Amino acid sequence: MQTAAVSTSAPPARLEEIFRVAYGGLPHLCAQAPGRVNLIGEHTDYNDGFVLPCAIGFRTWVAARARTDTQVRVVAADFDAQQDVFELTAPIAKHPAFGWANYVRGVVHEMRRHVDLPHGINLAIAGDVPRGAGLSSSASLEVALAQALKQAYGLEDLCGSDLAGIAQRAENDFVGCNCGIMDQMVSACAIASHAMLLDCRSLQTRAVPMDPGLGVVVVHSGVNRGLVDSAYNARRAQCESAAQALGVVALRDADPAMLERAGDALDPVVLRRARHVISENVRTVEAAECLWRGDVRGLGRRMQASHCSMRDDFEITVPAIDQLVMIAEEAIAGEGGARMTGGGFGGCVVAVLPRARIPRLCESIDRHYRSPMGKQATIHVCEAVHGAGPC
Repeated sequence: MQTAAVSTSAPPARLEEIFRVAYGGLPHLCAQAPGRVNLIGEHTDYNDGFVLPCAIGFRTWVAARARTDTQVRVVAADFDAQQDVFELTAPIAKHPAFGWANYVRGVVHEMRRHVDLPHGINLAIAGDVPRGAGLSSSASLEVALAQALKQAYGLEDLCGSDLAGIAQRAENDFVGCNCGIMDQMVSACAIASHAMLLDCRSLQTRAVPMDPGLGVVVVHSGVNRGLVDSAYNARRAQCESAAQALGVVALRDADPAMLERAGDALDPVVLRRARHVISENVRTVEAAECLWRGDVRGLGRRMQASHCSMRDDFEITVPAIDQLVMIAEEAIAGEGGARMTGGGFGGCVVAVLPRARIPRLCESIDRHYRSPMGKQATIHVCEAVHGAGPC
């Protein structure tokens, strides 16, 4: 069995060391932002719907120190100490080679559109959010950087939802992936020991306490997500097409009766995409109520239905993920639930279950699951943690 330790909020020693090597001194501040796992509510966020994520203890850390000129210098500890340099006084363009650098440039570009950044800054970045797992490593990076800029430039008027909006716009408009607001909001605003019911239209949140007797287990299937930006954007376009055909602003405003009345007027694929989103919104709100009441069986039924909908209507699961969910459901035996989490096409399964059942779940996955490459799954037993802030 492969288990992986989940980090604390303390920055890793390599962050300070790489900062010292790159810049000849120590940072003046450090910021952090967590990754997240979505318990239920998949592909509803960009449809103005509801999601129920919680932040988990994987994080991105950003160390920073002000410069006296107008350069931004960045070193990435997790990408062989690659470095990027750009000017605050010039238009910020995409990096020609480093994908990670575009998230940094995008956040700085978006921040600069709203507030004055009067001087340059030295930055070093490190993180342990698994990439390609559907745990939102990109949002963790974006929000941690936005938090570091807030601290470095004294932007105390910016609240968590402001940072989330800056981070989302950076990913949408600069990086070019049309993600919703969920990942950034939970990374910026999560409360420890709680899930977050987020209304993605109003950005209103409700902190949903998680029973201390429940555990959240994230299982990496060993299948890195094959979801490229074009596939994500295609799903989003199909949802927008459905909303337009149904005469609503977003699928948040539609209901099953509308789909039934539309009948053959909708393309069959578009209809299935809409059916997933409409039913998922209902399930998500119901799941939050179940979690609030401690009804773990009710929560489990909604998680199971969510996975079936992602598999059959939204068509974003893969056989290995479906197998892993089946193994988890058998081990949980109705006392909780399991489903794919994240954008799709690989990545992770999330399970919510009594802590006493976690050893049985881990043993069952170890015994019965292997990835298409013959590898064991990696299992993370997680806690719901607080959102972005100083280290």
